[in-house]
Amino acid sequence: MGLLLKWLVMAASIIIAAYFIPGVRVGSFFSALWVALFLGVVNILVRPVLILITLPINILTLGLFTFVINAVLILLASSVIKGFEVAGFWWALLYSIVLSLINYIVSLIVQPKDRV
Repeated sequence: MGLLLKWLVMAASIIIAAYFIPGVRVGSFFSALWVALFLGVVNILVRPVLILITLPINILTLGLFTFVINAVLILLASSVIKGFEVAGFWWALLYSIVLSLINYIVSLIVQPKDRV
């Protein structure tokens, strides 16, 4: 899947997930594009460092602490990007879980099938 298509799929997933979670508001598709870009860059640059720093607690919780890291990154995105608002940490945690599921489902639908 091309980079532009992945970006558009993530933006669509952001809007769809915000529709289901009452504590999250996305102002427009343009805001969703910025959120997708921001989360993509942060997931590449910052998330690996955070996972490495929190590795002991992540091992103790069998990887569930990664959801907390995702929620913190979503809260960071909501504080930086206008038009994207999250009511609090628990909404961000729920939003990160729903966003992951929706992004996975939409990617399965959009991704071209490989022929054997």
